[in-house]
This record gives sequence, C-alpha cells and structure tokens, in this order.
Amino acid sequence: MGAGRGRELLLLLLLWGAARAAAPPLCTVSLEQEPRQRWLPALRHFDPAFLRAALTRVIDDTVPKWVHAAIRPVAEELESFIPQPFAGEILGMCKALGISVGDGILINLAYEFSAFCTSIVAQDSKGNIYHGRNMDYAFGDILRKITIDVQFMQNGQVAYKGTTFMGYVGLWTGQSPHKFTISGDERDKGRWWENAIAAFLSRNVPVSWLIRDTLSKAADFQAAVLKLAATPIIADVYYIVAGTSPKEGMVITRNRRGPADIWPLEPTAGAWFCVETNYDHWTTPPPLDNRRTAAIKALNATGCENINFETLFQVLSVRPVLNNYTIYTTVMSAAVPDKYMTRIRTLE
Repeated sequence: MGAGRGRELLLLLLLWGAARAAAPPLCTVSLEQEPRQRWLPALRHFDPAFLRAALTRVIDDTVPKWVHAAIRPVAEELESFIPQPFAGEILGMCKALGISVGDGILINLAYEFSAFCTSIVAQDSKGNIYHGRNMDYAFGDILRKITIDVQFMQNGQVAYKGTTFMGYVGLWTGQSPHKFTISGDERDKGRWWENAIAAFLSRNVPVSWLIRDTLSKAADFQAAVLKLAATPIIADVYYIVAGTSPKEGMVITRNRRGPADIWPLEPTAGAWFCVETNYDHWTTPPPLDNRRTAAIKALNATGCENINFETLFQVLSVRPVLNNYTIYTTVMSAAVPDKYMTRIRTLE
C-alpha cells in the first residue's frame, strides 16, 4: 500500500467509531406456521403498549389524512387486495396488538416512504462479493428500539434472513443463504403518496414486499435480478443485488412498471464497487447530500485488496454516510451467510 493511500486509510479508521453500535434482537419466523401466527413469537420481545404508541406516531407523522380514507376499502376487503402471506401476517399482528387492520396496512405503507439509505456492493481482489447498507430514516428514537433481525425458517433451515422494524412485514435488507443479498433504497420522483396509493389499489406490490418475495422464491442471483427488475411495484426504487460469484453485483434503477437502468459491477474495468444512495447514479447528487462522494472516497482509500466485512462496515461509518438519521448498518455476503451482521447506530 502506498504512503498516500495508507494515510487516507488511517484517516478513515480515525473517523470510524464515532457511533455506538449494538446488535438488534434476533427473532424467528416459521414459514411453516399459518401466516396469522408467524409473528407472535417475535412480538413477545416488545411491550404491546409501547409498540401501539410507536406505530401510531409513525402513522400520524407520515401518512397524509386522505390516505386513511383511501385505505378503508382495502382494510374491509384485505385479502382481495393484498397477497398472502402478507395479508395474513398483517391481520395476525393487528389482532395481537389490538390495532385496526387499516392501521396495520398504513404502517406497512408508511415505511415504504422516505427511506433514505446508502447501499454498496463491492468485489475484492480475490473475487469475493460484499454487500453493505445504511438504513436512514426519521423517528430514530422509535425505530432503533424496534429494529430486529429475522430468520425465516423452513424445514429446520434458515430459508432467508433480513432486518426490519417490528410490525412491518416487508424487508429492505435481506439475504438468501448461498444465493444472493438484496437491499432497497428510495428513489423519490415526486408525488409519492398519490402515485403509490394508485398503484397499490391497482394491486402493484410494495417495494419491500418484492424484496421478501424474491428472497423466498428466486433460485439464484440471475433469477433475483429478473424478478426485481420486471415485477410491477408501487413506487420507484433502487434495488441493489449481490451474488456469490465474481461480477455478481448490480444496481437496478426501477420505475413502477419496470427497469429504468441496470448498472453492473465491472471489476475487470476497474469498477470493483457500486455506491447507490437515493439518486440516479448517472446524475450528480445535490450539494447538500454528499454521501455518495464520501463513500467513494472511503472505498478508494480502502482498495479492493483490503475490502472485507470489517472495512466495509468502516466505510459505512464515515460521516456523512453515517449520519443522525442512520438507524442501522448491515454488512453481508451470501457466500458466507453466517457473517450477516446488523448493528443499530447512534452517533455520539
């Protein structure tokens, strides 16, 4: 390593560590149970009164009042609008928490809105693929307390794993062992609620539900990319996907109906990483949000010969990639699924 790069990496390491990091609770959801029952063991980790108050605050502060009225017919005919297992899981959690079905739907839509994030997929000099993400969101005082890692079990094995907020049946971050990993970042194109509700009532799926469905059903990296690129969804989004073999890394820029752009890793051309925040990668981010630039500088200081779980976590810990809105950081690699690690972040 050259002296210049060594100094840069030293500075990176000094910047890292400015935040406390704690592991979230690990919960288990059995896919062999009836959907209404699946989340009951996870709910026991939390005080029901606290959860009701937390979910109410997120709904009241996030969801426009007209959306409440638009969702009423969905709540009355839930299973004709919402596919299984999501309908059953929402019903089961609503009953257990003593909240209305309408509020159960609204909280799942609320978390689809305004998820500012940073996702990175990178390949090291030996061809190993790493995937990391920061989940940035408002309501940090609440969400840090209800962030959970979830193992979805089938036939005694972990079918897939993810990180989410209690009460939310979708996944923005997840791993299918020995197959692929996925994260999602919001792509704000304006009029989010108007467009999302119209698409939802037309039975397009929420973006996080497609991540979970893909983790459940896709056989490999290529199948995951095709499913994430082609399935109609309720809002624009960036899907970041990583596999287990060299070059298996990609950012899918999505419109509601299909892909706007496919951006692959190209390590043989020197492009050994992709950084996606919340802006199209071919455009320049606004000057007040330089997370992309900071992440790229940190990755270049690290180098592909030094990228691994620990250094990727450090990159995601450099300000402003790590910021006051960061709820959690996850690093993962589908080739070594036991290394999946989430830490709840609090800036000091």
